[in-house]
Formats: sequence, structure tokens, C-alpha cells
Amino acid sequence: MKLITTKSLTNFLISSLSIFVLIQATFSQTGENKELSWDELKSQYEFPKWYTEARFGIWVCIGAQSQPEEGGGWYARHMYMQDVGGETFGKNAYPYHLKKYGHPSELGYKEVINSWKAENLNTDSLMNYFMQVGAKYFMIIANHHDHFDNFNSTHHAWNSFNVGPKRDIVGEFEKSARKLNIPFAVSVHDDRFLNWWLPAFESDISGPMKGVPYDGNLTKEDGKGKWWEGLDPADLYGMPPAKRTDEWVESMKKTWVLRHKELVTKYDVDMIWFDGYGFPYVDCGKEVCRTLFENSLKKNGKITAIAAGKISEDNAIVKDIECGSANKILDQPWQGILTVGEWFYKKDRVPTHNARTIIEMMADIISKNGNLLMNLELAADGTIPAEEKIIFDELGEWIDINGEAIYASKPWKIYGDNLNSYLKRSENIANADLEALKKQNESEQFNQRTVKSLPYGNDEVRFTVKGDVLYVFVLNPSEGNITLSSLGLKSPNFPGKIKNIKMLGSKEKIKYRQNDEVLTLTIPENRPTKYAAVFELKGVL
Repeated sequence: MKLITTKSLTNFLISSLSIFVLIQATFSQTGENKELSWDELKSQYEFPKWYTEARFGIWVCIGAQSQPEEGGGWYARHMYMQDVGGETFGKNAYPYHLKKYGHPSELGYKEVINSWKAENLNTDSLMNYFMQVGAKYFMIIANHHDHFDNFNSTHHAWNSFNVGPKRDIVGEFEKSARKLNIPFAVSVHDDRFLNWWLPAFESDISGPMKGVPYDGNLTKEDGKGKWWEGLDPADLYGMPPAKRTDEWVESMKKTWVLRHKELVTKYDVDMIWFDGYGFPYVDCGKEVCRTLFENSLKKNGKITAIAAGKISEDNAIVKDIECGSANKILDQPWQGILTVGEWFYKKDRVPTHNARTIIEMMADIISKNGNLLMNLELAADGTIPAEEKIIFDELGEWIDINGEAIYASKPWKIYGDNLNSYLKRSENIANADLEALKKQNESEQFNQRTVKSLPYGNDEVRFTVKGDVLYVFVLNPSEGNITLSSLGLKSPNFPGKIKNIKMLGSKEKIKYRQNDEVLTLTIPENRPTKYAAVFELKGVL
């Protein structure tokens, strides 16, 4: 038997300790590199401060569908439809395309893409302007239902770096946003393209070209000797419906995941917004969100990213309300999205909003714990259309005056007073129209006020709070007294005795009287803006 000396025992222990340390280091390294599941990431998620305090962001929609001057925001679909049915906003697309490009059997949407150059797009200049307007975060459309990527995708050849502008649109905006330290977001609309694109596989239903298939039916081989040689129309439009096997659909979904995981990581996205309802392709969209959150966690040590969409009952997702507002104060952050017209700029569009209605919607949204994300429709060349510039200039001037009541604000106990004041103006409205107004007011999606909406009553208000201050937004102010029962000393809201009231942007002394029943507030004739007037109340909270 060999005796174990003290020296040999020491060497054995040192060797064993070294192996243990190596194993621990390996385990630790493996643990650090282990990808967390969506549920594991959600369990540690809190909505980041940058988002909950922002309250206002600007979104830009620009793409190949911006290139045609007429035809609505779904041009790529409607240009293949002689009869658009109820989708009347696209009624000009087919005749415009015939006149501008030719018949869609040969010269289809791929030619629209090729003609789009975004030649005057200056993302630095635009981003500086958006910050001047008051935006605290920015979003660019990464793709629409047309299945065309606005970024340099290594998984999808039909993209803006490869075709059309030959520019990485998302990448340029991302660089400009980073220069100004403004959170950067992308919007994704691509998961409905298979059904949305079906008209591209059909043909005219009347006229001399009746029955001639549209260019969705072309193949890669048909491109030989043409500008699109080497590109496959099936990669843009999808396979013709008769050739869509289950295997092909699954392959398309896998590619969708790769495209969007690259999008959120390559551009270090702070927020992704999904169109449609639910996670895109269910688990596919969830995997992209998981990648977004994990990328944020690894970079920042905590998750500072946002995922938003019409996805219910998920405590890690910002609820999205399109063209509308919540009908009550929501506990969890949410977002209302609006656009001036039809998402993509068109000269034949009918504007939905002006500065007044955007301001009214903003006041309503933030009073209910939401953010307003406002779309600015860029012209095809990348510039701001003159009529939209006027609207955003006015919006920016108003925000500059009233920003302290907006940024980092929170809801009060109630969101407003003298609600539904349009009913007071309803004497001359047909009963059917009045019922429609009531129903719209009770809904969320698409319940927005527009330029055609009845004016608010002069006494309808919204509330926000910040610190020890209550802010009162008088939505449609006019000179004279208004009464707010919610601020009477014996109101169920238990307000304190008001010590001082001032109007933001003004040095004028504000007259008021508070008793047990109401606060009577005198709106002065001279106000710093013709739009909503905002009053700062101290002593209430």
C-alpha cells in the first residue's frame, strides 16, 4: 500500500479545487448564455420609465405604397381590384395604376417598388424636427401588408436596400435616433400578407384584359432579361394559392421569424409594434418578443424594451388601440395610435385629423394612462407634405406650452368632468346618428374624434396629475365660467382646498371659486393658444 504524504494530499486538493472552479466557471458561463423563455422574461418584466413617462411619440409611415399619388393606404392590394367593394378608400388605385404604370398583368406592384426612390429623405433633419414637435420616442414602419421590408434584410430579397431606394430606411432612422438619444421603435404589419395579397393572383373581371392573370402569377424565370431578374415574385406576393402547401407555409413562418429577429437585434430596437390582433402567427410573434426582451436584458442588465399590439391579457404587452382611446382609466400602460389621413400619404386622401382633434385625443388618452403615438405620413420622396407640416407645427407649439401637464403625468382618480358634452349639442342630430355616437363613445378601437366630430362642450375637461399638482385640460375653451362638480369640496373625489390656479403659458390672474358643491373656474378671453387650455391647480392633492 502506498502512503499518502502531506505533499501529495495538498497537490490532490489543489487539483480537485481547480477542477471544481473550472466546472463552476463552465456552469456559470453556460447559465449566462442560456436563452430565457418568454414566461421567464415576463416574470421579471416592468414597463420601463422611458415609456411610461413619454406620453407622446411620432411614427412615420413611408414605403413603396407612398409612391403612387392616389389610391389609398392599401394601394398594393387595391391596384389589383377593379371593384374594391366596401374598401372605398382604395377606389382610385386600379385606374391610377393603369394610367401611371400600365396593366397589372405585366406591370404590377413590383414596378411601384422599383419606382420608389425616397430621394430627398434626410433622417437627421426629420428626427430633429420630431423632437422639436415634442416627441419622446420615434417609430418607423419596418414593413406593411405588402410584404416589403424597409430594412437591409438578409432573409428577404424584397427590401428597400436591394430594390427601389437602395437604402436601409430603418437603419438610417435608427442612426439618427441614436444621435439624439431618443428611443427607437419599429412597426410590423406583415403577418396578414397571404390573404391581403390574394387579388394579385386574379385578373380583370371586365374589359379587354378580362381573364389575363395579374403578375402575382409570374415566376422567377419570367424575370430573365428584365430589371427584376434574379428576384422571385413568389417571395413578394407569396406562392399562388393553389401551390401553397403546408410545408411552404411553415417555411414562410420560419423565415418571418428570422427576418424579425434580425430586425430587433441588428437595429437594437427599443420597441416593436404589431398590427393585427394577437401575436403574429402566434408562437412566431412571441419568439420575436422573447428575442427583443432578451436582447434588451443582455445589453442593459434589465429589460427596457416594449412590445405593443392588440394582444389582450398579457401583462408584458402594451395594449394598442387603433384610431381611438380607452373608455376608462387603465391600470396598465396602453397606447392610442392615430394618423392624419390614411397611414400612407396620398393627394386624394381625406384628412381625418387636424391640430385641434389631435390635441383633444392626446388629452383624453393621457388622462386614462395612455400614450399617443401619432403617425406623420411622409411623401414618397421622404419630405413632410406642406399640409401635414402645418398640423405638426401647431401641435408642437401647443405641447411646448403645456408639456409639464403631459410628460411624466399620471391619471387622477377620474379622467374627466362634464363628460359626453356632445349630447348637449345633439338636438339637431337624427336619432340613428346619435345612437351611433353613443356606441362609438363606449367602444375603444376606432372611436376617435375626427374633423367631422361634434365640438366638445365648453366645460368638458380632462385631468392629469404630476407630483402635488392637478392639471385640468379644458378641451374647447371659451371666455366665461365653467363649473366642475368633481372639484367641489364635498365631492366623492375628496379634493383639497385649492390654494392657487394658473393657466399654463400665461401670467394672467385666474379667477375661481370653490365651495362644497363645485369649482367655478373663469376662462379668460386671452389665452396662449386657440386650442385646449390647461390649468395648474395646487392644493387639490
